[in-house]
Amino acid sequence: MTDAPFRFFDAQVLRTERLTPSMVRVAFGGSDVAEMASGGRDQRVKVFLPQPGQSAPVMPDTDSPDWYAAWRDLDPGVRGIMRTYTIRELRRDPHELIVDFAVHAPAPDAPSTEGPASRWARTARPGTRVGVLAPVEEENAAYDFRPPADTDWILLTGDESALPAVAGILEALPPSTRALVFLELHDPADRQELLTKADADITWLTGEGTTTAAIRAADLPTGAPYAWIAGESATVKAVRRHLVTDRGFDRKRIKFTGYWRKGATEDQLLSRGEEA
Repeated sequence: MTDAPFRFFDAQVLRTERLTPSMVRVAFGGSDVAEMASGGRDQRVKVFLPQPGQSAPVMPDTDSPDWYAAWRDLDPGVRGIMRTYTIRELRRDPHELIVDFAVHAPAPDAPSTEGPASRWARTARPGTRVGVLAPVEEENAAYDFRPPADTDWILLTGDESALPAVAGILEALPPSTRALVFLELHDPADRQELLTKADADITWLTGEGTTTAAIRAADLPTGAPYAWIAGESATVKAVRRHLVTDRGFDRKRIKFTGYWRKGATEDQLLSRGEEA
């Protein structure tokens, strides 16, 4: 099995909720969900979804010392569809794992453009079984938001794919924390109410590639910053480049993650051994 503090869980869909046109919330339950843990913020888990026609995902040997190699060795058309998601919330009493899925319905003339995870989330029904690789300790290596103690203010940027993580980070920020947030959406209808005790200035952007221009034009605070940047890979890299080259940010004070890459599916990236 994978090294502690992570383990595999069996889970099933309890209910689904369409939050916005492009976001579906799925509540998962199971007899051992009570043993899951989360560091909050942008806590990641691996979700294994069943292929069409399967009642449960075909999983790798979870007792293998290298479960990922075991998963790669399985037939791609049969093995569980593996995706990385953020824990939106880990609830207690009752014990539920909440995950928000960014979905986009396929164009009528190009149904093949929809990814398998998006299709699964749109059609998931109570009782559907999944596998989850999740932490069993709150302190674990699968979350990235770790601002230094001397941070004076925080910059958060993301798109729909990063919205659950941004929401979790904002909820975790202590009162009086200064935060600037830039969120890029395809459709204004996908805005969500974001709860926070921080002193947060949230800017909603509409249209691909608008994040970099908005940050370039922004009047950023003085003091020691910490930047967390996630979303489409090219946009993430452009924002980081601007912060380092034009704004003088210390590279060590920037955490950047490509959640997806335009023009490439996650399956294509996995087949090439790449990340977004």
